[in-house]
Formats: sequence, C-alpha cells, structure tokens
Amino acid sequence: MGTSRKKITTALKIIFSLLLLYFIFTKIEPAKIWQVLKGSDPLYLLAALLFFIVSKFLSAFRLNLFFHQLGVFLSQLSNLKLYLLGMFYNLFLPGGIGGDAYKGYLVCKKFEVKTKRVVAALIIDRLSGMLLLFIYACLLAMVTLPSFLPGFGIYLGFGIVLSILVFWWLQKRYFTYLLPVFWPTLGYSALVQLAQLAAALFILKALAVDYAHATYLLIFLLSSIVAVLPLTLGGIGSREVVFYYGALWFGLEEQTSVGISMTFFLITAMVSLGGVVYHFSKPELEVVNRGVKKT
Repeated sequence: MGTSRKKITTALKIIFSLLLLYFIFTKIEPAKIWQVLKGSDPLYLLAALLFFIVSKFLSAFRLNLFFHQLGVFLSQLSNLKLYLLGMFYNLFLPGGIGGDAYKGYLVCKKFEVKTKRVVAALIIDRLSGMLLLFIYACLLAMVTLPSFLPGFGIYLGFGIVLSILVFWWLQKRYFTYLLPVFWPTLGYSALVQLAQLAAALFILKALAVDYAHATYLLIFLLSSIVAVLPLTLGGIGSREVVFYYGALWFGLEEQTSVGISMTFFLITAMVSLGGVVYHFSKPELEVVNRGVKKT
C-alpha cells in the first residue's frame, strides 16, 4: 500500500510539473527562450556553477553540525558523499526512496541514534535554509517593492526578527537537543543562500541581463521558496511559473526570466547527476570522534 501511494504521488508530481511547463510554453514560445539561452556567456555560467557547488558544500557542512550534535560524528568527506547521493535521489529517482529519507536511513543504520531525532535534524536543517530565503527575500523586497503600506519596510523588518525568534522558540520548545547549534547552523544557512544568490547573479550576467538585478534576485528567492513545496518534481515547473509571473508583475522580459530559471535548473541537475557514482558504489560512512577518524 505504501509503495503504491508513493508511486501515485510521484506520478501526480510529474504530471503537475509537465502541466506547469506546458502552461509556460503556451505563454512564451520555446524558440524565444532558446534565443536567450544560446547567447549565454560560458565564463559567467562557470562562475554560477562554482558558486552553486559552494552552496551545496556549505549545506552539507550545516547538516553535519546537526549530526554531530546528535552524536553522529560523520567525517566531512563522508557527509559530502552522502549529501550528493541525496541530491541525485531527489532529482533523478523520484519514484524511489527520497534523498533525505535515504540519508536518515543510513545514519540510523550505522549509528545508535533515535530515528525521531535524525528526522527532526533533517527537517530543522531544511527549515533553517527556508528561514534565510525568507529573510533575504524581505531584505530585497525593501529595495525593490513599492510602499504598499505606510512603513512597509518596518513591517518587513519586524517579520525578519519575528521569524528568527519563532524558529528559535520552536527549537527550544520541541528540539532542545539541537538548540546548541542554532546560531552556527543559521550562520551556515546565511552563507548558503548568499552563495546561491551569487550563482543567480552570475546567471544574470551570463544572459547579459544588465538591469533590475535586485528584482530578479527577489523573484529567484521567491521561486526557491515555492520549489521547496512538495507539489512538483524537484521544483520543475513551479520555479518557471514564479519567474513568469514575477516578470509580468515587475514589467520584466518573460522569456529572459524563464531562461534564468531553466539555467539554474540545468546547473542543479548537472551537480546532482554527480551523485550517480554513489548510487552504484554506496559511500562508506567514516567517523571522526575527538580528532580520530574511524570506519
């Protein structure tokens, strides 16, 4: 029953992603998007790729902080391999076990740690990233959005402070065992999203977009938030829809906006594909405890 439900859910995600892409291509001719993409600067694309990779390294380090707090002393190299394998599973094997679920399974199998705590660490890790997406989106909104209400920037600033306090309270109330790494992991999240913003900025440069950078970056952050929602396959389709309507809202070029989204997806797919190596040769989890590496 569980397997059938998973297959149905996966099928629905694929269908929804295809429907969203079909909707986009009824609004914008694919040839116009290709025209934008084919003139991209490879050096700027390479810079975007490198910053995206840096963001994933930082994400893996953040997750390992949570693992270490649980007494799971994975070496950074083992954790990076496991993280890359998880990226591959999330994007290329949607019908199988999810990347996060597989990481949790291996950790619980290798170490004497409660499954509930590992799941909590994985969830808090994701929420930490989303929190910084929200914070940076608010900061960019202060720059790009008109004042819909008097003191609009004050409301956004209050939202930033409140979101941090609420996130801290949730950990203190329900996940006290993870609270000691609250600020270090939040710092990692800030660096992760900064690296992804840098990647997005270099994509803009690659596509010769020399205007409204802050607006495009705001749309990028909003699309990243939407892509996290488990409605589509790896965010495919949902990102493009956000970029399309973001372009309409701000008076930007729709084909360029969607081209940015597709370029970011291609970079994500390229990096995630590297995890196929560990699909066929499962990574051995090496352990570091008090400076001594064990296997």
